[in-house]
Amino acid sequence: MQEMDNFWWYVTVASDDGDEEALHSLADMTGSIGAEILELPSGTKMRAYYRNSADISHWRGVLTEALKQWNTVHVEDFGKIDNQPWNVVSEESFPPLPIGRGLVVLAPWHKGREPKDRLPLYINPGSAFGTGYHESTQIALELLEKYIKEGAVIADIGTGSGILTICALKMGASAAYARDIDPTVIEEVKKNLELNGMDAEKADLATGDLLHGFLGKADILTANILLDPLITMVPDVPAVIREDGLAIFSGMLRSEREVFLSALDEAKMSVVEECVKGDWWGVAASASPGKK
Repeated sequence: MQEMDNFWWYVTVASDDGDEEALHSLADMTGSIGAEILELPSGTKMRAYYRNSADISHWRGVLTEALKQWNTVHVEDFGKIDNQPWNVVSEESFPPLPIGRGLVVLAPWHKGREPKDRLPLYINPGSAFGTGYHESTQIALELLEKYIKEGAVIADIGTGSGILTICALKMGASAAYARDIDPTVIEEVKKNLELNGMDAEKADLATGDLLHGFLGKADILTANILLDPLITMVPDVPAVIREDGLAIFSGMLRSEREVFLSALDEAKMSVVEECVKGDWWGVAASASPGKK
C-alpha cells in the first residue's frame, strides 16, 4: 500500500490546432487533479494528472470517451510519476470564479476571500467532474440558480464533485438525492459537503446508473453529463420530477442541440430555457407540455 500512496498517473494529450481551451476542458471533464500546458516545437500538449485510486486503464477509458468531443486532440503517452506537489499546481490553476447572478466557486484555500455579494461554493479541484471551471457546469449552475426554490428537493444525477447538490442546498433546497455511477465519487461529495459546512443528512448519496432503480421524486433534476447517457435517461425523467418541476440538462455541445431536442420531444418534455457558453449548450425542460 505504501507504493500506492506515492504516485500519480499522467496522460499526455496533444492538440493538432493548438486549442488550449479544449485541453483545459478535457482535464476538467475527466477528473484530472492538475494539469499543465506544454508549448513545444512539436505543438501544444497537456499533461494531465490523475489519482492512483483507479488503474491507468480506467483513466484512459475516461479520456477516450471524452475525446469524442474533439477530433483534433489525441493521446500521446501515459505513465506513472512519483511524489508531485499537486496542491501547488492546483492553487495556481483555480482562482475564485464568479458564476451567474450571485454565485462564486472557490477552492478551499481561498476561504476568507469570498466576494460579499456572492454565495460561495467551495469545491476541491480535481476531486471529480464538476469543479465549476467547465462551461457545461457553469450552464447547469446558472439555470439551477434561476429556478431553484426554497424547500425544493433536487435529484442530481451524475453528481461528480457534488457542486450542483451543494449549490441547491445552499440556496434553500430541503433535500437532495445525489447519484453517480462511480462509487469513489461519493466520498468526494462528502468531503465537499463538509468544506461547505453542509448538513450531510440533507443529501442522500448513493451509487447509481442514471435513474435505474431510482424511486425518489424531485422538484428539480440536474444532469451534467454527456449526450449519450442523457438521451438514455430522458424517457425516465418525467416520472421523477413533480408537477411544475424542471429538469436541467447540460454537458452537450452546441452541435448536439437538435439531437437532444428531438429526444425531449419524444419524451413529451418542453423547453423552458436554453443556455450557451462557448461551444457548450444546456437546457431547462418541463414535463408539462407547452410550459414556459
